[in-house]
Amino acid sequence: MASPLHVLAGALHDSAGRVLLAERPAGKHLAGLWEFPGGKREPGEAPLAALARELDEELGIALVEAAPLIRVPWRYHERELLLDAWCVTRWRGEPRPLEGQGLQWCVPAQADPATLAPADRAILQVLRLPPHYLITPAEALPAEREPWFGRIARAIEAGERLVQLRLPLWPREAVRELAARLLPLARECGAQLLLNADVEGARELGIGVQLTGAQLAGLGERPLPLQQVVGSSCHDAVQLAQALRLGADFATLSPVAATASHPQAQPLGWAPFQALAEAAAMPVYALGGMTPAQLAQARAAGAQGVAGIRGFWSAS
Repeated sequence: MASPLHVLAGALHDSAGRVLLAERPAGKHLAGLWEFPGGKREPGEAPLAALARELDEELGIALVEAAPLIRVPWRYHERELLLDAWCVTRWRGEPRPLEGQGLQWCVPAQADPATLAPADRAILQVLRLPPHYLITPAEALPAEREPWFGRIARAIEAGERLVQLRLPLWPREAVRELAARLLPLARECGAQLLLNADVEGARELGIGVQLTGAQLAGLGERPLPLQQVVGSSCHDAVQLAQALRLGADFATLSPVAATASHPQAQPLGWAPFQALAEAAAMPVYALGGMTPAQLAQARAAGAQGVAGIRGFWSAS
């Protein structure tokens, strides 16, 4: 079997926090869609050298500084490729369309995923998603609505940008009402709210949803438009693969470590987590026994960041 085609992509960031996208020219595969600039690695070429060469040939710039971002295994019909994305923070020269391609600078949060080539959407999500994913404790009681509204609002005001409302003891309408109350603040701050398992409520409110493992197994297509974030709760490679088929934007993978809430669950450990995350073709959050202090360790293992419950709310 032939090795996957190794393709390098550079996410160029300017001082305004924008990234550069290039339009695929007429006559090429996926013509008219946008992508992160780059191209094929030549035999024997180091990945960073290949990226530097491609950026020089396509944009006329000299690469100065870049760091690995995400590696996306992908298949277009019969062709397998590995899209190897790097975050480019320093270069010399002004990007120019040397191959006649369209160019645009855009803020990641404002880019429309539907306009990107499918494999490049994972790169966009890495740039859009924050390092922390907060999940409300399952034991929160319906009588604690006002305290939890305050705690979540304070967390958003303090800079948290991704929050899942997982409140199984609450009536579904009460959770939706909480989300509706929080939504103006979330939008003002650029934060994302997700409902746990409630696809219909998320659709009505225009927010995200976190799919359960059972939902993953039963769905045949993405349950929300691309503009509304879809997370997926995964525990193994089968569920990660199904999340990818559904077009989920990210996954949580758990449990990485032992947890008090699920003492019977066998922890993955960091090495298996890394192997699964690197093959997932989407951003993956480490979940299970995580605290914000473990972010660097999670990042070193290929995670987008850390997700958690108790360890993220104790100080709020």
